[in-house]
Amino acid sequence: CVLLDGLWNGFSFFHPRDVLTSPWCWQHALLLNRFSQSPGLESSLAEQGYQPAFPAALPYLPAAFRCYSRPAPGRFPAQKHQPGRLKDYYLLNAASLLPVLALEAEDGEDVLDLCAAPGGKSVAILQCACPGHFHCNEYDDLRSRWLEQTIESFIPGPLMNLIRISKLDGRQIGDLQPEFYDKVLVDAPCSNDRSWLFSADPQQALLRLMQRKELSSLQFQLLRSAVKALRPGGSLVYSTCTLSKAENSDVINLILNSCRNVMPVDISGMARGVSQEFTFLSGMQQHELLVLPERGRAWGPMYVAKLKKVSSA
Repeated sequence: CVLLDGLWNGFSFFHPRDVLTSPWCWQHALLLNRFSQSPGLESSLAEQGYQPAFPAALPYLPAAFRCYSRPAPGRFPAQKHQPGRLKDYYLLNAASLLPVLALEAEDGEDVLDLCAAPGGKSVAILQCACPGHFHCNEYDDLRSRWLEQTIESFIPGPLMNLIRISKLDGRQIGDLQPEFYDKVLVDAPCSNDRSWLFSADPQQALLRLMQRKELSSLQFQLLRSAVKALRPGGSLVYSTCTLSKAENSDVINLILNSCRNVMPVDISGMARGVSQEFTFLSGMQQHELLVLPERGRAWGPMYVAKLKKVSSA
């Protein structure tokens, strides 16, 4: 308990840990698949108490992007993967869509999802826009197969021609494809507080804690690669699902201090727009936000930061 309490030093006003270790109070949202014909699904969701998860007044919220949630905890039935048949919806933590909305992908842009598995954010990007070229990368072999299956489950055949799925080391993509992309999402490997806190294996939890320092180094290298991969004028979004400052703000500050051609982008408008749906840590900079899970709004944790590349290195 001492070890866990130390993690939340500074979060004493309530305990995100209590939510993260209580799956009975977890909430799940449904991202509807615009490529699937599912008549009656939205009316059925409404009958069960589901409402749009994001207000229409957000700075960026494409009409085709439809996500539903409800205050009551519980999970909607999952759909099994069936080759040749598209799924109607993707079950997820609603906070995991904030990086996608911050990215603001537009039709025709070249987009890179640097650490794409299991594929939920890739699917969400394609609900928002039709990129000119969409590169989904996942270095881990098993997770890459999971990514491929997710894309196959949600995206129709004709659109697959616009999508490239690779198993490259994300730290090298910036050198392999310098200044190629308009938008880059770095949903970085992290210590994943929700997963390891709920783990029944205390040794696994301790190992995750010991890996935090190594993870921040990896995250910085991935971010540096993403900056190289961006065209001047392009933007990137960095996200994690951890509360760890070392993996969040510290990594962003390090990249801002070491890359003079990168500047922060204000996302406070998006945060204000969803302040009724999510609880945020106060005192964050305008280019970042941190969703804190609490009872009744059990979304997150999710850290999001946005940067822009202003010139070539």
